[in-house]
Amino acid sequence: MAPPNVLFILTDDQGPWALGCTGNDEIRTPGIDRIAATGIRLEHFLCASPVCSPSRASFLTGRMPSQHGVHDWIREGNTGTDAATYLEGEVAYTDVLAAHGYTVGLSGKWHLGNSQFVQHGHSHWYVHQRGGGDYNNAPMIRDGVLIEEPGYVTERITNDALDFLDRHASDDAPFYLGVHYTAPHSPWTGHPQDIVDSYADCAFDSCPQEPIHPWAKGHGLSENCLGNREMLQGYFAAVTAMDRDVGRLLDRLDALGLREQTLIVFVSDNGFSCGHHGFWGKGNGTFPLNMYENSVTVPFLVRHPGRVPAGVVESGLFGACDFFPTLLQYLGLPEPEGGQRSGSSFADVLTGAEKSSAGREAVIVDGGSRCAEYGASRMVRTTTWKYVDRGFDLPGELYHLAEDPDERVNLIDDGGARRRRDELHGVLTDWFARYGAGGERDGRQWSVTGGGQLRPVGGERETDDRPAFIGH
Repeated sequence: MAPPNVLFILTDDQGPWALGCTGNDEIRTPGIDRIAATGIRLEHFLCASPVCSPSRASFLTGRMPSQHGVHDWIREGNTGTDAATYLEGEVAYTDVLAAHGYTVGLSGKWHLGNSQFVQHGHSHWYVHQRGGGDYNNAPMIRDGVLIEEPGYVTERITNDALDFLDRHASDDAPFYLGVHYTAPHSPWTGHPQDIVDSYADCAFDSCPQEPIHPWAKGHGLSENCLGNREMLQGYFAAVTAMDRDVGRLLDRLDALGLREQTLIVFVSDNGFSCGHHGFWGKGNGTFPLNMYENSVTVPFLVRHPGRVPAGVVESGLFGACDFFPTLLQYLGLPEPEGGQRSGSSFADVLTGAEKSSAGREAVIVDGGSRCAEYGASRMVRTTTWKYVDRGFDLPGELYHLAEDPDERVNLIDDGGARRRRDELHGVLTDWFARYGAGGERDGRQWSVTGGGQLRPVGGERETDDRPAFIGH
């Protein structure tokens, strides 16, 4: 059997609640729902970090932030003389695919440093210059050249992806195409007006506007967005407009006769809250940086007719660093030696050969596949419990998810839960000791506040006069 093509669709700031196929009857996502109906959906897939750049780096490398050194969203230095290469020396799965004959392309958001030059096995490079911003007339880079042209960025990304599919549909070699949308990330303005207007009468019951979270006070976004119907309409419209273009991609694969030859993966970089828990945002939507389920759980859908069973929902626990070995095993490619990757393949779950027993008992949301981190914040999640440990004397959290799925009762100081807390603390400590914490890129050394990362840590620019992080 010839190796399949891969279409990897990555959205920006989308929680699993923002999909029709997960039970939201207010938001319209027929394109994405088609993937779920004809493939498999993982209910509990956790990102490596609840903010964009470290999460994306962990997907690509299969390594945790304390290993690859990206701990916060990258604030500047994407092009020009200030540009830094944040993943220099890292092996991405796109490197492996390119080395084994895949034509590798990227259309959309990079946001991992220098966006001007093609990196990590890509031969097609159409990326956002900065990583985000206004949806109309966005600056894009094509193979090192700034492209300034009008249009809605979601459609421009899709148009480029469609051109890629058309060019490579008849190639003897398989292709990998990453389509990285900026949607539904802010701003929640500038979206197609007809779609915005279609949500004018929406009750938005799926986004309860709860009293402002005490950690969100003073952070502006929550105060401005909570209860603001215009922002809710904008978020929903961004999702639906993006979904429309996902439908265009699916239709083009069908028209080109590539449906059975193409593995489709749909995922988001991190989750998002639109009033849930009383704030707007993701992990950096509060301080201390939060690890709520709405921040760390992301949609994960896979379709490959004839190999991935249709209409299946898997309830096991899986993590972002598992994706690296999973994709390579699925494609029949060897995993490179070294790199100290923590993930485990769940390719047999995707094909139906195993059930969710292959999922993790404990997934650590960090850059690792069983743990997670955001700066000094580290989390371990089991099927029934979640424990969050933070450095710098910030409050910890312990939730019994089996009884408290909405994470309302923090048991961190509850004497009756002390044994469970200590047990999970041990799991977390042992896991990080095993997978590379303690080096110069260790998040415990950096007071990440969610304001952005300005330069690589532990690399050749370590002596840069600028601080590594805003607020450090």
